[in-house]
Amino acid sequence: MTKGAIQHKEEFLNNIANKLGRERREKVIKPQWNHQPQWNVLQGKSQDELVDVLEKQCTEIHTDFVKTNQSSLGEEVARVIEGYRGKSVVTWDDPRFETFGLQATLEGLESKHGVDVFQWDAENGRESVRRAEQADVGITFSDAALAESGTAVLFSGKGKGRSVSLLPANYIAIIPKSTIVPRMSQVTREIHQRVEGGDLVESCVNFITGPSNSADIEMNNVYGVHGPVQATYIVVKDR
Repeated sequence: MTKGAIQHKEEFLNNIANKLGRERREKVIKPQWNHQPQWNVLQGKSQDELVDVLEKQCTEIHTDFVKTNQSSLGEEVARVIEGYRGKSVVTWDDPRFETFGLQATLEGLESKHGVDVFQWDAENGRESVRRAEQADVGITFSDAALAESGTAVLFSGKGKGRSVSLLPANYIAIIPKSTIVPRMSQVTREIHQRVEGGDLVESCVNFITGPSNSADIEMNNVYGVHGPVQATYIVVKDR
């Protein structure tokens, strides 16, 4: 007998099906639930209303909130970095930094104010993690944001290391307004649809709700235990 081989598999599964009083099934059939309340949460809210919900939720999760447009985004990012007294910044290697005009802002901070700006290097992961660990500020774009919980959703991948949002002392999430959805239901549906369509989905999807925090057995919440002490969400009008 080959080591690790499965013996009597068919007999075993047939016996289970028989005990359940039905024929063997070849695939899992997704049930059609009569009630699906998850789709009713914030249903029909406009994009502006979702922004308002997200802003209100940020007060509950101890996260600073900024609304701006694309022309003022660089100025707002520079202001937040200055507020964090950031002397070192790590960012994703993400074309959106160029598209939204942030690359010039970061280069200006580096040349005029001596801020050390490091862009994630997928070819040198060890050094990238080290720089993220030592950075004052980490900056990423979010791929979606959940208004209900105040959560930034990040699809990490090549050039978009998860350490950028997890290791620096402070974190800035840039949230394109059009990507804000009511809750997790919409994001998980999108992932499911992409998988069904044969698309490659990033192996790591991070759901980040404000700065890191943890509570002990007495429910005393402490911030900055295992990640950023402070976080800022910058919602930028992109359409």
